[in-house]
Amino acid sequence: MKMRLYNTLSRRIEELGASRPDGTLGLYTCGPTVYNYLHIGNYRTYVFEDILKRSLKLLGHRVRHVMNITDVGHLTSDADEGEDKLEVGGAREGKTAWEIADFYTKTFRADSAALNFDFQPRPAPRRADDGEPIDIECRATAHIPEQIAMVRRLEERGFTYRTADGIYFDTAKFAGYGVLVGGAHLAGLQEGARVAANREKRNLSDFALWKFSPAGRKRQMEWDSPWGRGFPGWHIECSAMAQTYLGETFDIHCGGVDHIPIHHTNEIAQAEAATGRSPFVRFWVHGEFLVMNKAKMAKSAGGFITLGDLSAKGFDPLDYRYFCYSAHYRRQLEFSWEALEGARSARRRLRETAGNLLQECGGKPGAPGGKAAGCLDRFKACLCDDLNMPQALASVHDALGELRDSAAERLAFLAEADQVLALRLTEPEAVVALPPELQAVFDRYVGARGRKDFAASDSARKELAGAGIRVRDTKGGSVWEKA
Repeated sequence: MKMRLYNTLSRRIEELGASRPDGTLGLYTCGPTVYNYLHIGNYRTYVFEDILKRSLKLLGHRVRHVMNITDVGHLTSDADEGEDKLEVGGAREGKTAWEIADFYTKTFRADSAALNFDFQPRPAPRRADDGEPIDIECRATAHIPEQIAMVRRLEERGFTYRTADGIYFDTAKFAGYGVLVGGAHLAGLQEGARVAANREKRNLSDFALWKFSPAGRKRQMEWDSPWGRGFPGWHIECSAMAQTYLGETFDIHCGGVDHIPIHHTNEIAQAEAATGRSPFVRFWVHGEFLVMNKAKMAKSAGGFITLGDLSAKGFDPLDYRYFCYSAHYRRQLEFSWEALEGARSARRRLRETAGNLLQECGGKPGAPGGKAAGCLDRFKACLCDDLNMPQALASVHDALGELRDSAAERLAFLAEADQVLALRLTEPEAVVALPPELQAVFDRYVGARGRKDFAASDSARKELAGAGIRVRDTKGGSVWEKA
């Protein structure tokens, strides 16, 4: 099967194929700016990106996944004005910008593990030509030389100019500027809330490549450069690091829809202007917002919801992951506590089914064959249809009904589907040992039920329920789950 994705660049659904001879796909996903906790709206984007990566791997692709950590240069205006978000975060919490970056990078990694993202970074050589299918996490502050080198190439090719506060990219000199927003050029990109006024800018859409440190003030994060001491612009970071690890052109670049008009538009311009090669990326894939009360969830608005908030209300992060499957990634998803409760109940039922099947089948899923293979093909077809997760999830429930006569086939199918669902359905943790005292009560329940001593079995069931253990009776015998 071939993956078909909506490409923001062409504004149509296209079939994806690897550009490298060895079949490896290069994937770049815009990572977090680590100045605060991420909210669940941020994580909706990361969930869809993880679905994409897992789907590609299930289809047999090798994936080289690069994700940045923005730990400098992202200003409060999201453009070229204001304070660095890392220094603002440090002032807010009485820490240095470096401490803030380290702390919130760790919280992001912990949240990513809780959401079961398929991302295990390890050190990689700073070269793109080996194509090894690995995960690479790259911090902006660890790649200052690469960013300076890209700005110098742009300078040599005549795309830059100097102002009092930095080195800027002249968008009027790049003929393809704005292609990601439908071919609009300079006249179609008006200066607004995210592009603050600067009288020295030649064009409203010009953007900073390198910012100078303010006169008479030492920043916590600053470096020497050919143009003076300062720090990189936000946009140059992603282009430089993506090309370092994926090459001058690669396959897929993901992010939220809010990155389309500014950040990703500027990435394309500077990357293609620096190399003279086009396209910088073959497929641009963007996820829609999570909304609450009809408004986008955002840190700047305050009152955002974190994974910690969900846990405080008794939800598992995987309940939220399941909730994200209720809408296509290119459609806005309305958050409510009631909807999340529904997702929790549905996920628990699916996990209970998997747990029962594991016990019936001895805890070892086999390879899907026969009807299970056909069900898996239908599941994959939904993934290939521009990551249609609502349909994919429906196909899972359809398959469980179709395969109801074979516990082994149901389990084999679920194990394969969970490579993308990532709900930990068939992992060993789904069946853990009871403490000896509760195991004795469960054994008493099984024995009483076998003797049809229903008073004794009811008593044992209630005792287990009081300890948070729920008993279910299946065709293969009695099984227990944590309530």
